[in-house]
Amino acid sequence: MLHTLQTHQLIKSDIKTVWEFMSSPKNLATITPKYMGFEILNNFGEDKMYPGQIIEYYVKPIMNIKLHWVTEITHVKENEYFVDEQRFGPYTFWHHKHFLKEVPQGVEMYDLVHYKMPLGFIGKIGNNLFVKKQIKEVFDYRYKKVEEIFNH
Repeated sequence: MLHTLQTHQLIKSDIKTVWEFMSSPKNLATITPKYMGFEILNNFGEDKMYPGQIIEYYVKPIMNIKLHWVTEITHVKENEYFVDEQRFGPYTFWHHKHFLKEVPQGVEMYDLVHYKMPLGFIGKIGNNLFVKKQIKEVFDYRYKKVEEIFNH
């Protein structure tokens, strides 16, 4: 069974500035809660995001246990959207679409995540007990950080 999370946020900035920040893998740690122990393993330098880009990192989502997670950027349309998909990691399936749209008040950001837990029935219980809540907390944290950066 696939699970879904959707988020919306209005960012009071221009599309170019928001795109440059949100599409840069270097900014992932800034918008991820510290308790997740997020550690990016790639050295991106000044690379721009591109289809086929592999992002490799460690994350500690549960009881400080370090997990290896690899995602691939599968689609990019500059100033509009990008998609990341898990290749290796804690989920059976992870597909995350990031959309940006210029609106009169700034930029509307919309995220759509589809994910599937491993371990069948046990994964379903884990999702209901804490995973779904933790994913929401990560996106709530991102919302707060984006507010601090752009909407202060």
